[in-house]
Amino acid sequence: MVAATDAGTQGARLQAAKKPWYGILYIQVLIAIVIGVLVGWLFPNLATNDWIKALGDGFIKLIKMVIAPIIFCTVVSGIAHIESASKVGRVGIKALIYFEIVSTFALLIGLIVGNLAPIGHGLAEKQDAAAVAGYVKQAQAQKSVDFVLNIIPDSVVGALARGDILQVLLFAILFGFALMALGERGHRLRDVIDDTAHAVFGVIAIVMKAAPVGAFGAMAYTIGKYGPSALGDLIGLIVVFYVSAALFVVIVLGLIARFVGFSIFKFISYIKDELLIVLGTSSSESALPQLMEKLERLGCSKPVVGLVVPTGYSFNLDGTNIYMTLATLFIAHALGVELTWGQQLTILLVAMLTSKGASGVTGAGFITLAATLSVVNPALVPGMAIVFSIDKFMSEVRALTNITGNGIAAVFVSWWEGELDHDLLQKRLNREIDPSDVETAITTG
Repeated sequence: MVAATDAGTQGARLQAAKKPWYGILYIQVLIAIVIGVLVGWLFPNLATNDWIKALGDGFIKLIKMVIAPIIFCTVVSGIAHIESASKVGRVGIKALIYFEIVSTFALLIGLIVGNLAPIGHGLAEKQDAAAVAGYVKQAQAQKSVDFVLNIIPDSVVGALARGDILQVLLFAILFGFALMALGERGHRLRDVIDDTAHAVFGVIAIVMKAAPVGAFGAMAYTIGKYGPSALGDLIGLIVVFYVSAALFVVIVLGLIARFVGFSIFKFISYIKDELLIVLGTSSSESALPQLMEKLERLGCSKPVVGLVVPTGYSFNLDGTNIYMTLATLFIAHALGVELTWGQQLTILLVAMLTSKGASGVTGAGFITLAATLSVVNPALVPGMAIVFSIDKFMSEVRALTNITGNGIAAVFVSWWEGELDHDLLQKRLNREIDPSDVETAITTG
């Protein structure tokens, strides 16, 4: 299988080398994003057409269509290949420890930057309370016990049909353990699941060819609807949030990458296709399958990738954590509310919980912000209307930070488990890989 993977990758490299610059996927996506911005800015009426919006929504739906099957196949196959059941629990515990430590650093960076850059004063009058009422209601409905119960699906078919990541992950783990217990009798079914995973990766490669169209539609609609006027006086918060996210990626994730033995900048370059797709669609889920595929190809352990990446989409939301602490302080400044150090410490503790409770919900970042404000100081909740108009622009950076953080998490836990192929890691980080190449996709793993 390794030989087949290397052959497929070499074939992909030769194919990529023959392609003209305009035939490379990430360049196509980048061009599509730029055109989308221009169309949204210059022709807002055209950009907000339902058919333009459908281009972005349709691409995201195509990707979400394969998320549940690829998570199921990857996790089941990974666990079934493990000799000891205790290893699965060990990997899960290590992943959760990593998530909590790194998430704390993300929250602290948002808190520190929010205090050093006290922006937001004088914006209290720019509110639209009615617009955020629905999000506040959703946040109040998010309870820890409901979150835990929601992990258990009413039916396996329902979980797969809805594409609920945590529910599919739970069933996949149980199914993987059962397949492991079957021993020799389960090998045939395991091979079928392996082949199914390769076929699904092939489907993903085909869908990826539509990425430029999806990125154009999503970006054009976003700019056309919210436009430059939506930024206005709030540009300061956007810039500070972008800087905070960049600091987290370069410093925190960069140090983790250096500790393992690679460059964060090379890693970012390696997943640039996925990052550009996330930038265009504002959805980190749109790149989840390709990220898992690339991490396996990078030398990460298949069981680790299968457990860490899907779990990280609920428990390792670094971008969301930065946003919550930073936005909370911004709103406090705008409303003239002074937060004590005790209340700021409460932000850290509450945000650590609320960032998990609303995962998988549309507008999750905004909902978790509402939940955090309600606990820290209810007087801050009306201030959510101040940042409502720019939340779409913030969600892009949240998604970019989240996907980068989850990629580094998988590499780190693989290293911690002693199952990271360092030689392969260094070789692959220097290679150009086209995620839309079907031959490469079906030979992964």
